Amino acid sequence: MRPLSYARVADVDAAVALVSADPASEFLAGGTTEIDLVRLGVHRPDRLVDINALALAEVEELDGGGLRIGALARMSDVARTPIVAERYPAVSQALLLGASEQLRNMATMGGNLRQRVRCAYFRDGISPCDKREPGTGCSAIEGLNRGHAILGTSASCIATHPSDVAVALVAFDAVVRTVGPDGEREIPIDDFYLLPGDTPHLEHPLVHGELIVAIDLPPLPVAARSLYLKFRDRQSYEFALVSVAAALEVQDSLVSEVRLALGGVGTKPWRARRAEQQLLGGLAEPDGFASAAAVELAAAEVRRHNAFKVPLAERAIIRGLTRALNGGAQ
Repeated sequence: MRPLSYARVADVDAAVALVSADPASEFLAGGTTEIDLVRLGVHRPDRLVDINALALAEVEELDGGGLRIGALARMSDVARTPIVAERYPAVSQALLLGASEQLRNMATMGGNLRQRVRCAYFRDGISPCDKREPGTGCSAIEGLNRGHAILGTSASCIATHPSDVAVALVAFDAVVRTVGPDGEREIPIDDFYLLPGDTPHLEHPLVHGELIVAIDLPPLPVAARSLYLKFRDRQSYEFALVSVAAALEVQDSLVSEVRLALGGVGTKPWRARRAEQQLLGGLAEPDGFASAAAVELAAAEVRRHNAFKVPLAERAIIRGLTRALNGGAQ
């Protein structure tokens, strides 16, 4: 058995100092991903620093109508916070669809953003995997890749990012606030996730010892009419094959504002900017939605087992936009 030490801290500065001083230390919050990876032998820290006592669990209203969500706020608590459900319903829905009740009661918002991929080749600890061991190759490219990405892929990695709520946060231009050895930072969430390129082991721009302390959602009136749809093999509990966060504003039958992001298809939570650009100023009707979906998926690179994700994602976009147009109704 490999020894593992444990420490608890009571404030942010102590947490950052303790972890940043030791390359073999890592933060521990809800542990719903970290502990799994330690048990599997995929992640091998020498020390876990428990940050659950830090005062980072509040949901606060910001000037102008935005929200600040503490990094240690539990998924269940955030999903059921009235101001979140009212102003950003897609965020609430994504959290409720993201895991079982037991996991949501433990998992934190910051941990959710930093969770690792669910690729079986990454997690088995044996197969060649550029994300786990750079330079060894990507077993999924020629392997079982039904659940893998079709957008933002590279020859080094085609794993999808598993977070549901990150998809909604990307749609709404959230900002990740951190404290690290060099002080405080604000990172736009779309920049928080890195495409794999030839360095898939680098998933975030964080330095060692840099701690997520909060997630800011800017004031965004269109978000109040948003929704999150998730398509998966099992409705009870499963990762997305395709998911959609959508919000739409229409004036005189024309799209005046739109937010659209996809999960289950990208190596990072995927902001559908090509589709958004296609939609703006056009008629808010199914043919226009279909055209925008096709534009976004034109860049898809499919593999042997995941080509079905292209038509599934296109239909999901159409359904998401149609429901957003109808105020979220079926």
